[in-house]
Amino acid sequence: MGKTRYSGQDVSELRNREVEATRALIWSQTVTAVFETDLDLIASVLPRPLEPSSATARLRFAVVDMGNGMKPFGAGWFGVRARHGDVEGEYALFMPMTTEQATIGGRETFGEPKKIGEVSLSQNGDKVHANMSRLGFDIASVEGTMGAEGPGYEIDKIDFYFKCLPGANGVGLDGDPAFVYCRRHEIARGVREITGDLKILDAPLDPIGDFPVNKLLSLNFAEIASTQVGEVVDFVPAEWLVPFVHQRYDDLSVLGA
Repeated sequence: MGKTRYSGQDVSELRNREVEATRALIWSQTVTAVFETDLDLIASVLPRPLEPSSATARLRFAVVDMGNGMKPFGAGWFGVRARHGDVEGEYALFMPMTTEQATIGGRETFGEPKKIGEVSLSQNGDKVHANMSRLGFDIASVEGTMGAEGPGYEIDKIDFYFKCLPGANGVGLDGDPAFVYCRRHEIARGVREITGDLKILDAPLDPIGDFPVNKLLSLNFAEIASTQVGEVVDFVPAEWLVPFVHQRYDDLSVLGA
């Protein structure tokens, strides 16, 4: 009798290669914008127990080459500064990915708010263009000229996530969400300041354009590698997350659907 590849596997041989990849230094090309926005708006998007730590937001476009012969994929990030007690970090609102593998791994393991989208980054000499879009809507772009290479950096940082699932009966959540610290170690090289334009557009399903760019603090190109390890530090009441579920799952009513 034959055996199907859907059969149960020897648990001693099981590997989660998506998680393994987060613990290896894999280099990506990135364009990152950091800007000052409205502190009250940041406070309004943070589920408890998070609180705003500054009026700062970060937007990143990246192209990631896993080095395994597969086509590089696009990855995006939009997040705001937050704190949990005395612990400073970032809370991600939007993480578009161009492949299913990149989306599922981080979303189901760490609770990252990843969605399938389009993220691109291209260079032509000193000129650089980056774009982010999803479901037919342009979300953000950068067009500019890169300056001379500056010093790199190496930092440790924390991202905050919540792992939650909508209730199977269509009401609320299945249980109390896990509150996750994702500890990252990030290394940057080839850092080049960009002189150019940052555009954040009105996208109904991914409304990062609601955050005004009051002051552009930095705009640069860099090659970045990072490792990350997640840890569940607590479980929070489901009712704390229910008002924010639309950050993770599209509310199609905004399209009249």
